[in-house]
Order: sequence, then structure tokens, then C-alpha cells
Amino acid sequence: MAASNLEGVLLGMGNPLLDISAVVDEAFLAKYDVKPNNAILAEDKHLPMYDELSSKENVEYIAGGATQNSIRVAQWMLQTPGATSYMGCIGKDKYGEEMKSAAKAAGVTAHYYEDEAAPTGTCAVCVVGGERSLIANLSAANCYKSEHLKKPENWALVEKAKYIYIAGFFLTVSPESIQLVAEHAAANNKVFLMNLSAPFICEFFRDAQEKVLPYADYIFGNETEARIFSKVRGWETENVEEIALKISQLPLASGKQKRIAVITQGADPVVVAEDGKVKTFPVILLPKEKLVDTNGAGDAFVGGFLSQLVQGKSIEDCVKAGCYAANVIIQQSGCTYPEKPDFN
Repeated sequence: MAASNLEGVLLGMGNPLLDISAVVDEAFLAKYDVKPNNAILAEDKHLPMYDELSSKENVEYIAGGATQNSIRVAQWMLQTPGATSYMGCIGKDKYGEEMKSAAKAAGVTAHYYEDEAAPTGTCAVCVVGGERSLIANLSAANCYKSEHLKKPENWALVEKAKYIYIAGFFLTVSPESIQLVAEHAAANNKVFLMNLSAPFICEFFRDAQEKVLPYADYIFGNETEARIFSKVRGWETENVEEIALKISQLPLASGKQKRIAVITQGADPVVVAEDGKVKTFPVILLPKEKLVDTNGAGDAFVGGFLSQLVQGKSIEDCVKAGCYAANVIIQQSGCTYPEKPDFN
């Protein structure tokens, strides 16, 4: 596909967060009542954690937010400036400026809504033994309004895109924005993709999720999210292949032909359910000593997958690229990557 055809082909919308990442110990997790390998929204009891992380010697500040990570990785894999675009809400502050320069450096066309009052959102990334636990303090990210989306210069990004990806986390912020782009995708024969994103989304935002899933041509998730998704629906199965199949067969909105469910399982094979069949694809195994942290691994998988999908490649190629990107990201801290990909 020629570079010119790729301009603005992929749009993401979500919660732009600055990751505050540090290696901690089990006692730190216990102190703040945080489970390993989870993703939650911050409550009052978590708020002192951000300063404590910031004071650690090994602390790093990395532009994050699930959807933004996936878009940045897709952009990196595509190596075509402006192939991707992104919308979300940041504050008018230092972290917001960092977010803007990170998007620009990545080659992503970012149209941020800038909130006057709220500070840019942050995400505490607690790394223990290479596994990450995420606690998001949305702040400005929570202030995104569909009015911003409807502005002609922003809606133009929607019009231009042929693929639109939104992580489930955005369901807690602006379901009406999601609905607008989901309906636009259905009406214009575009591909709309969603992510289950976290157990709490599947459990506590089920209604919002239920409303938008019929529009999703692709649904991503990991094994933990898939099992919770199954549990809240009373499917009475923990079998990831069965769950992926059931997700792929959930009702579709009018104008949608079919759905593909893609479930990752860490070091275990990726499960893809399509047309009533399940396929599994092995991942690239990494020796434990090379693992830096799993922060951004799932996001990177989606980014790699999308980079091939927008070029009309096969599902197998998409999964391969997803596995490649995830493998690169877990050898770096946070969702960061070397200058050029080495994928073919």
C-alpha cells in the first residue's frame, strides 16, 4: 500500500496518561492494596502513591494510556508519518506538553482537547518481578467531551480514517463519543475495533460495553479479561478458546458482517475466533532475564496487529506483527521502542 493511501488511515480515541513507572516490592503493593498484574482506577487511598513512586531513584515518566500506546506502536511499525491520529483530553501543564511532544516525536497526528482546570492524567505503574500493576488517575483524561469530537477539524480525522480503535477504558469517560464513531464506522463500511481492557470494565461498565460491542468488527482482550467477561455473562466456562468463540458470535449491529475475537494469554498462544472456528498462534518466547516489564505489552500487540490490518494483510500476519511488537516492548521499560522496527 502506497504511503499516500495510509495518511490518517488509523484513528484512536482514549485516555492520554503519563505513566509514572518504578520498580517496587510486594510490600508497596500491599500498602496500597494493589493486586499484581491488574489495572484499576485510583481511589483516595491510592493518591499518596504517585508522590512515593516519583521519589524512587528508578522512576521513569513515559507517555502512556492504552489506546495512545497502541496508536504509537502502529505508527512505529508503519514508518509512514501521519498514518495514525489520536484524540483524548490533557491538561494545560508540563505533563500535557510532554504528551504533545511524545506524540509528535512518534509521528502521530494528535488532536488533544485541553482542559483548563484539570491536570493531565497519570498512571502509576508498579513493577514487581517484571509484571506490572496499573493505577490510573484520569484527571483531565476524564474530561473529554463529544463537543470536541464534533468540531470540523477533529471530525475530519474520523472521516479520513478507515480503521478506528478505542480501548474499553474510554467507556468510563465518553460513551457518547464512542457511539458517534461506532455508528459512523457502521454507516460507512469502516472497521471499528475495541478492547476489553480490564476486568473492572467488564464487571462494572458492562452496560456501556454492551451498547457498543455490536459495532465492533474486532474485539481484543487478554485471558483474565476474557474469563471475567464470561463470568459476568454466566457463560460458565473458563476456557479461553470457548470464550473467544462466544465473543465473536455476540450480536452484530446492522451493516456489520462478522466479528473476530483476538485474545492474548501472556506467554501462551494467541487465540483468534472467526467464522465459528478457533485458531491459536504461538508467541515469541523471551528468556526471563530479558524481560524488563510487561507494561504496554497488550497495547503493543494491538498496535502491531493494526499496523498490518490497515495494509490489508492476513490475520496470521497481523498476529505475527502483534507478537513481534509485544516482544520488543517487554524488553523496554513502559511502552517504548527502538528507532526502527525489524519486522518482515
